[in-house]
Amino acid sequence: QLQLVESGGGLVQSGGSLRLSCAASGFTSGDYAIGWFRQAPGKEREGVSSISRHGVVNYANSVKGRFTISRDNAKSTISLQMNSLKPEDTAVYYCARARESLSWYASLTQNDYDYWGQGTQVTVSS
Repeated sequence: QLQLVESGGGLVQSGGSLRLSCAASGFTSGDYAIGWFRQAPGKEREGVSSISRHGVVNYANSVKGRFTISRDNAKSTISLQMNSLKPEDTAVYYCARARESLSWYASLTQNDYDYWGQGTQVTVSS
């Protein structure tokens, strides 16, 4: 059974750090691009970062220089290291698997993803 399970969310002060993990199972995660998305209250879900099957990475402008995505194919885990967190980073964070035909690049477009995790809450206090 295909699953994506996020972990690592929590409450942190502004300027702090968190590391999110996405545990993939039921498929060979290294064959797919994986993306991180977030949805803040009252806002649409947006792309945060993604990593292609070949390790090409992509970031939203709002997180460039602060967030780092990485993957460990042996452990089927994709991580998102978040530093210098701001209150505006508060959201539910989701990891998602890209469609196989689109996994050659690191998309931040939701429609390019077909399987999603349940999300993990990140709250940054000011």
